[in-house]
Amino acid sequence: MRLLTIDAGADGHAGALLGTGDVLDLTATASGPITRRVPPSVRGILEGGEETLGLLRKIVATIEADDTEQERLRAAGALTPYAVTPLRAVVPDPALVLSTGMNYRTHLQEMRKVAPPQLPYAFIKVRETLTGHGHPIVLPRRFPDMVDWEGELTVVIGRTCHDVPEDEAMAYVAGYTLANDVSARDWAGEFYAATGKVDVLQGWGRAINGKLFPTFLPCGPVLTTADEIADPHDLRLTTTVNGTVMQSASTGEMIFSIARLVSYFSQWYRLRPGDMITTGTPAGAGYARDPQIFLRPGDVVTVGVEGIGELRNPVVAAGARGQVRA
Repeated sequence: MRLLTIDAGADGHAGALLGTGDVLDLTATASGPITRRVPPSVRGILEGGEETLGLLRKIVATIEADDTEQERLRAAGALTPYAVTPLRAVVPDPALVLSTGMNYRTHLQEMRKVAPPQLPYAFIKVRETLTGHGHPIVLPRRFPDMVDWEGELTVVIGRTCHDVPEDEAMAYVAGYTLANDVSARDWAGEFYAATGKVDVLQGWGRAINGKLFPTFLPCGPVLTTADEIADPHDLRLTTTVNGTVMQSASTGEMIFSIARLVSYFSQWYRLRPGDMITTGTPAGAGYARDPQIFLRPGDVVTVGVEGIGELRNPVVAAGARGQVRA
């Protein structure tokens, strides 16, 4: 099953992508005694656990098999073609987003041959960075010149967990989505040139701040539930800019597995339904190219993973307000 958040109303509407290619607005269909039991948000659906997901699967299967019901829903505006349905971040309101860094050897090699880490590492992406499929990546007004892409497979948590062993961690994964860990690289050189401990810490902190601008975490378009992904470590991830392939790798190249990431970070964090963990990016960043390539207004960045779809975002200069909704 594929869940998404439609860009409608104050908080967005939970939706499902049907096999017909149409989007079912679960908020708009919540009129009968069965559909009223489906929460209005993706996070709420995940909080409902397998009982709610099972109910939703039955609803989706029933509608997919009933042409007359599909026509009724289209006429009511509750069933719309995917291509014209505006979307938000697949989970617009997570309690926590952890962004894993240094998880592909190829990316570490291209970024000044950084040695592989001994333990997983992640930083927190703030909610304001989230934006949805089709929404613009806004270049920061003060730092527009070195904005880079990082396509990443992303884990969505389905059950509350804390300090879980690695061999049990996958049971807490609801499914997978895509993210683009957009990064202003203005401080990367400062970090790599640092020698003293304080300089290294300051440089790294400023480099991470360059990932926290509004719209710097496009996320979506859908959450594909875990039962539909046979092996999340055997997927092809690609990132293109204006149709040119910049990144292409197997998720099997991760240094730390998804189970390892969930288990490791759960030692400190209480992970809850709807929380997300990005899993790192492979080689192909614009900063590492010769000559370097950075995003410019008018560019279109697309992150794709088989079984999930494509996350596509245009790039724009900062306007009068410079922000879009998640």
